[in-house]
Amino acid sequence: MIKKAFVWLTVCTMGALSCQSKPADKTPANAAAATSSAKPAADNTAIMGRKQVPVVCYHQIRDWKPTDSKGAKDYIIPIAAFKEHIKMLADSGYHTILPDQLYNYLTKGTPLPSKPIMLTFDDTDLDQFTIANPTLKKYGFKGVYFVMTVSLGRPHYMTNEMVKTLSDEGNIIGSHTWDHHRVDKYTHNGVLKIIGKNGKITNKPVDDWVTQIDKPTKKLEEITGKKIDYFAYPFGVWKKPVLPEIQKRGFKIAFQLADKRDPDYPLMTVRRILDSGYWTTKTFSNSVRHSF
Repeated sequence: MIKKAFVWLTVCTMGALSCQSKPADKTPANAAAATSSAKPAADNTAIMGRKQVPVVCYHQIRDWKPTDSKGAKDYIIPIAAFKEHIKMLADSGYHTILPDQLYNYLTKGTPLPSKPIMLTFDDTDLDQFTIANPTLKKYGFKGVYFVMTVSLGRPHYMTNEMVKTLSDEGNIIGSHTWDHHRVDKYTHNGVLKIIGKNGKITNKPVDDWVTQIDKPTKKLEEITGKKIDYFAYPFGVWKKPVLPEIQKRGFKIAFQLADKRDPDYPLMTVRRILDSGYWTTKTFSNSVRHSF
C-alpha cells in the first residue's frame, strides 16, 4: 500500500539499521488481561468453514494527479468513482457491518443482515473524514478506520478530534501501527539510534511491538474512550510467526489483504480486497461478489 513513512529517528535492529521497531520483555498494559480474551469462541475449523464476508479496503479518496505513479493509482480512488461505488452498494441492497458483528458471526455463527459488507479505511487520510464519511452517512453506512498515529494532526491527515468524531458517530476505530512499518520486521531487541546535534550517536534499547502497536493502540483508546479491538497490517503483510504476538495483544480480528487465511489463525488473517482506482463500478461489483 502506498504509505507515508514518518520517521524522525533511525532504528537499528539486530545491529543493522532498520526503520522497524519491536517490544522486548515488556508486557503491554492490556496484553496480559487480553490474552485469554483473544481465544476464539469457536474452533478454527468452524471459523474457516463459514462463508467469508466481503471486506473492502480504501486508502486515498481523491482525483489523480499527474505525479501519481501507475502503481499508486491502485490505491487512490477518484472521488466520483468512490461515490458511484458506494451508491451501487446501497442500490444493490448491501448492508454495512462492523467488526463486532463479523467476530460474532465467525466465532458463534450469529446471523448477519442480508448482503453484508464491511468498508475499511487505512492510514488516517483527511479525505476519509471529509469525503468518505459524509458519503457513507448518506446511505446509512458505517465504516472502520485504521489509524496510523504518527500522522495525526499533520497536513492532509485527520486530527485527534476527527477520529473521536468518527468513533462517536458509531464507526469503529482500529489500530494500524505508529508509522506503518511491517510487523514481520519487528524485534523485541531493537536499538534506537539517536544522532545528537554534535554528531554524537546514542543507542537506546527499544521494543518494536511496544513502539508500533502497544503505545499507538493505547493512544487511540485515550482519544476514543473505547477499547481498540481490531488491527490492520501495514501493507497487508504478515507472516505466521507474528500471529501469536498480534493475538496475545487482545485483538479480536486482524485484517490483511488478499492472501489466503492461515487455518491456525483465521481471525488474525481476515481477508480484504482493494477498491482499485482503476475499477469501474461494474468491476467493483463483480469483485465484491466473487472475491470471497
